[in-house]
Amino acid sequence: MGPEDLHRILADLNLTFDDPRLIVGATDDAGVYAINDDTWLVQTVDFFTPIVDDAYSYGQVAAANSLSDVFAMGGTPITAMALAAFPVEDLPTSILHDIMQGGLDKVREAGAVLIGGHTIDDPIPKYGLAVTGVVPAHQIWTKEGAKPGDVLYLTKPIGTGILAKATKDGLIDADVERSMVAWMAQLNRAAAQAVRAVSGIRSVTDITGFGLLGHGLEMATASGVRLVIDASRVPVHPTTFAHAKDGEVPGGSWDNMRHVAGELDVVEPLTEGEIVVYADGVTSGGLLISCDRQRSAELEAQFAAEDVKFWQIGEVLAEGGHALTLIGRPQQH
Repeated sequence: MGPEDLHRILADLNLTFDDPRLIVGATDDAGVYAINDDTWLVQTVDFFTPIVDDAYSYGQVAAANSLSDVFAMGGTPITAMALAAFPVEDLPTSILHDIMQGGLDKVREAGAVLIGGHTIDDPIPKYGLAVTGVVPAHQIWTKEGAKPGDVLYLTKPIGTGILAKATKDGLIDADVERSMVAWMAQLNRAAAQAVRAVSGIRSVTDITGFGLLGHGLEMATASGVRLVIDASRVPVHPTTFAHAKDGEVPGGSWDNMRHVAGELDVVEPLTEGEIVVYADGVTSGGLLISCDRQRSAELEAQFAAEDVKFWQIGEVLAEGGHALTLIGRPQQH
């Protein structure tokens, strides 16, 4: 399902509720609900089919991806419930055990507890988590807070959608695959802790299925600003551009590129095969952070203190013209 399909479905639903305790509904990375004057709940759910062959790694990646939305809202995960679909007649149940063990280990690493779940018999394996977190009242991050003059940071490389397709087609080097899996399994916990230590940051999202450009467009539109992204500064997994050039691009990534096309200015003469990398759907991606330029040095110091890799990839300008501008030339080919 592409972004336009999802937006169309949501537009046809009445998602307005007359409840003052509903702080954020179905418009951001997670829902937020006030349980009292001091604490708000952050709730999210996500699951998907295997992106890697190793069952334990798949469980880790799926869990990290599910937990990410709570971190992206500034919350702390406290509980999780597992969701699994598995072909019990066709595959050994030891595989399901390894998937769930991978997910359980990530839940524990996040500081949360697994309190239950639900499984069904299904011909196509699927796994993920429903996660509940907490955040101090009025301290959430949303896509709406980016301001002109902010600088943009990203905390993980992009390109996993293209590499995952190439992996399924048997075209990925083992070292590249190991690196890709390690990045996807990495929690956004430390990155969120670094952001939380810097006062005044209010616009954060995680990069997932709609790609850097798709989620960047959401931030720009929600905040009423323009994002300028420097392609030469965006971290991209090794060999991604080569595989994109060879046609190893998922259909969803092309959908993402078509979705942002009407709001995207491309300054350099980039090919479609290069631009689509920045629209590539990401699994368990990093945080995209809009930070006040006056606090950028402080944020970078916090990233260093938390041992978080980061890249400054662009800036926020006042609204005018298209919502996204892509400048510079990719560094990796």
